[in-house]
Amino acid sequence: MKYDLVVIGGGPAGYVGAIRAAQLGKKVACVEKERAGGTCLNWGCIPTKSLLRNAELYQLLQKRAADFGFAFENLSYDWPKIISRSRSVADKLAGGVEFLFKKNKIDYLRGEGTIASPGKVTYRTKEGKEEAVEASNILIATGTVSRDLPGLPTDGKRVLNSHDAMIIAERPKSLIVIGAGAIGIEFAYFFNAFGTAVTVLEMLPNALPVEDTEISFTLERALAKQGIKILTNTKVVKAETGDKGFRISVEGKKAEIIEGDYVLVAIGVAPLLPKGVQVKLDKKGFIEVNDRYETSVKGIFAAGDVIGAPWLAHVASWEAIQAVDGIFGVHNPKRVKVFPGCTYCQPQVASVGLTERAAKEQGLKFKIGKFPFSANGKALAVGEPEGYVKLIIGEPFGEILGAHIIGPEATELIAELVLAMNLEATFEEIEATIHAHPTLSEAVHEATGAAFGLAIHI
Repeated sequence: MKYDLVVIGGGPAGYVGAIRAAQLGKKVACVEKERAGGTCLNWGCIPTKSLLRNAELYQLLQKRAADFGFAFENLSYDWPKIISRSRSVADKLAGGVEFLFKKNKIDYLRGEGTIASPGKVTYRTKEGKEEAVEASNILIATGTVSRDLPGLPTDGKRVLNSHDAMIIAERPKSLIVIGAGAIGIEFAYFFNAFGTAVTVLEMLPNALPVEDTEISFTLERALAKQGIKILTNTKVVKAETGDKGFRISVEGKKAEIIEGDYVLVAIGVAPLLPKGVQVKLDKKGFIEVNDRYETSVKGIFAAGDVIGAPWLAHVASWEAIQAVDGIFGVHNPKRVKVFPGCTYCQPQVASVGLTERAAKEQGLKFKIGKFPFSANGKALAVGEPEGYVKLIIGEPFGEILGAHIIGPEATELIAELVLAMNLEATFEEIEATIHAHPTLSEAVHEATGAAFGLAIHI
């Protein structure tokens, strides 16, 4: 069997790239060793958002019901049901991807793919039989796996990675989260909402270190109010295990010992490389590609997390479409420049473009526009006044250099600003765009005006 394209990996890059190629009328196969949808759909983006929704509702009913005129006696939760709901959501969507394969006449080959040679992919089925297919082009979309902390390997029982944390059989009484990126912060929020005593350890100066520093500080204060202990500028130097838990020795502002029943390691990801033909890697071990997403081996391409940061599902899908369009001559592919980043704790965090510190480091001239949700009618009406919109507007042309939101539905609101940056909109064009009232999006409009003293409601 010979295909125009064989994709190795069925995650957000793999399945999207396969579907795109099929839309172009190409004969396509996708090799996936687990299930269509990859880590994002089965063990990442989707099931975690299910868990976070449970946490949000429970936290709201437990701590703020009286604000809305409600009272509950003996409010409780069913932990196995919370976990099973998350799994059912993931299963439903994975089934949806498999349906899309059938609809688009994509051969879905279950097994671990190996690049036997340029133009040839082998895979071993669950029955142990080795199959081979030929391909005019190969797209590697194998993604990443969680990194272990040296000296503290994950075991799926007490030392967890994000995969383990989603199916944990019982709620931990106490949890140490190592790493304050998006994954670490989201799980810290989730477990804390249900009563787990959570301590987060971060080696860098701020939680969510890739975000704007002011946003990070605001989030740290908000999470501290919820009872989460966050230690930044803190390095793990020793980990001791016992019958009842862990003793983590850290160095930071002071040396201390942190104790907990469980540890969640969320210190980043490592590339998951296919076996077989070796392609050139960068200094961090990710696959190196050119402007066409082609690797060092002709006819072998790569997209998504396996080619390096940013490790985001929506970026992976976009890259796969670019790569496939380039392979089949639709247009010259592009490399990602403008993309949103989102963290789904409460309050939510979302951003696009430059942080304030990056703009300063580049010596750019800019103004800051900020507007708090505490002055937004919709935010007050729904009881979510925490946070603000912060825009970085270039001078003298008024272009949007960066946008940062912390607060209600930040992950939805950011799309307007991603579009604005893609269209190279200026602050005047956003200012001249009527935003419906009352909506949270009015905070974006007001923040634009605030940079130039034009905001009405503050």
